Amino acid sequence: MKHWMRPALAMLAVAWGGNEFTPLLVMYRTQHHLPQVTVNVLLFAYVLGIIPALLIGGPLSDRYGRRRLLVPAPYIAMLASAVLAFAHANVTVLFLGRVLSGIALGLVMAVGSSWIKELSSPPHDDAPDGTGAKRASMSLTAGFGLGAAFAGPLAQWAPYPDELSYLVNIVVTAIAAVLVLRTPETVDAASRSTSSLRDDLRIPAIGHRRFLFVVLPIAPWVFGAAACAYAVLPALMSSHVSSAPIAFSALLCVVGLTCGFLVQSVGRRIDSPGTTRAVRVGLVVLVVGMLAGALASRELNIATAILGSFCLGAGYGLAMVSGLLEIQRIAGPRDLAGLTAVFYGVTYLGFAVPAIMATLAQDAGFSYPAMFEFGAIMAALCLAVVVLADRRMPANG
Repeated sequence: MKHWMRPALAMLAVAWGGNEFTPLLVMYRTQHHLPQVTVNVLLFAYVLGIIPALLIGGPLSDRYGRRRLLVPAPYIAMLASAVLAFAHANVTVLFLGRVLSGIALGLVMAVGSSWIKELSSPPHDDAPDGTGAKRASMSLTAGFGLGAAFAGPLAQWAPYPDELSYLVNIVVTAIAAVLVLRTPETVDAASRSTSSLRDDLRIPAIGHRRFLFVVLPIAPWVFGAAACAYAVLPALMSSHVSSAPIAFSALLCVVGLTCGFLVQSVGRRIDSPGTTRAVRVGLVVLVVGMLAGALASRELNIATAILGSFCLGAGYGLAMVSGLLEIQRIAGPRDLAGLTAVFYGVTYLGFAVPAIMATLAQDAGFSYPAMFEFGAIMAALCLAVVVLADRRMPANG
């Protein structure tokens, strides 16, 4: 097994645990009678664990090394799955489990992405430039997809629907936890920071113009689009697929994430250093995805729901890989993990979208088609910002 595969498997397993909850939103709402806003808040809850773990874990791994920060993550993920498995729809316990899941995911995203990138470069590997970003992004997306693919059918048709999918993830994550122990450290003692921890937590590249005007406009759309595909559309469709709503929720999740996984290879080919081409294409696809979401929420049939999930998944995948490629060009070796952490932290703000949409629909009377159409307008405005930035910045940013 190549060295980069070990942290990639840890990233996959922890992402699996993070997203197995998503198709179960329908189960908690329809079988345990939790309100729609509540289940969407639980979906967002793990962002409360992700963002601190990202922002602290990334810089700390530049200081103390990748291994020390990533090795605990699978164990935290297993604890999270155990808490969720035996929560029995108790909202407080579910919330705790989701936050723990977020802490684990935040660590593997910030530290794992940097570790995979370094293990994809000499002397560990001679892969082409950009391969590390693609491997990290695809490992994450594969984990999200597998989590949904297993959790939905198990909750729909297998015994112990509240527990079994989480227990399966514990087994998978335990294997990854053992394998990652044998991964070589890439941050040697000579290159580690000797400055204060406060200085280490500063990320100079965060003020880079390319980060501010190219990366930030697309970052929230990564999981904003994904959450629309596998949280908003399944909730709207649940009463229209009453024979198997949990399984259909998983199907939409898998469709979106599979499309996102496959399109990331295309995104790397579209990318051209010194231009914003990949980001611009990603935002165009996101505009189309939002319009497809508007159509799906208006028609509420299986075909348009699958189409909407497909288009939103494509936008998610292109936004993810184009953003990571930009980050790995902007960041220096001392703040790669830190800037990656900031990028991921902004992407996860998109998970607030389902809760915001549910609240606006419930309390302010906004329709879902109108909200999706507003999303298309906002994506187009972000595209305009990137196009203007591309014209005004030199090729090196």
